[in-house]
This record gives sequence, structure tokens and C-alpha cells, in this order.
Amino acid sequence: MLDLTRYHIFMSVYRQLDCREEIELKSYMPSKLDMKNLTTFFYAFSDDTRLKIIMLLSIKPLCVGGIAQVLNQNQTTVSHQLKILKSINIVSCDRSGKNIVYYIKNPSIETVLNATVDCI
Repeated sequence: MLDLTRYHIFMSVYRQLDCREEIELKSYMPSKLDMKNLTTFFYAFSDDTRLKIIMLLSIKPLCVGGIAQVLNQNQTTVSHQLKILKSINIVSCDRSGKNIVYYIKNPSIETVLNATVDCI
């Protein structure tokens, strides 16, 4: 007959250690606000058109018409995606005469793009 007493004691101690480890791991997790910011940031990259716009603007600032022409998209679609990117602080814009020129707000975006390409 097996003596399960030692096993039960071991599992009890193991579970306690495991719970402590889980609590410790939880302390390394980002706050709810940071998680929201991260998901919002990565949302920008989850749409083909937005991603193409980000890639174009990481090369050079462009107006809606220029982006639409390069992507072979209509200006309404491009404007809509730029509005989203602007609302989540990925792009910003300046007026240049009649045109509004869009550019990447944070130059670290290029680093993120390069690191992502290296991962795939």
C-alpha cells in the first residue's frame, strides 16, 4: 500500500509556493491603464491600410492625397484611417497652405516596425 502522506504534504507545500509565485508574477504585470494603452497602440498595426500608412509616414510626411495615390485607395478611406491613427497618438499633422501634412508623432514607431519585421 502506498503512503500518500508525503505526497499530500509535498503538494500542499508546492501549491503554496505556486500561489506565492503567481502573486509575485502578478506584480510584474502592467497596470490596467498601461494595458489599455498597449492594446490601443497595437490596434494601430492591426489593419492593413493603417499599417501601410504608418510605413509610408515613417519614410516621409505626406498629405492625404499623396497617401491615397501611393496606396491606390480613395481619400475618404485614408482620411478615416488617419483620424484613427491621430486619435491614438501615432500620427500628427501640420497645415502647409491648403494641405494637411501627416507625419509619425513618435520616431520610435520605426524601431517597432523594424523589430516586428525581424520577428517574422
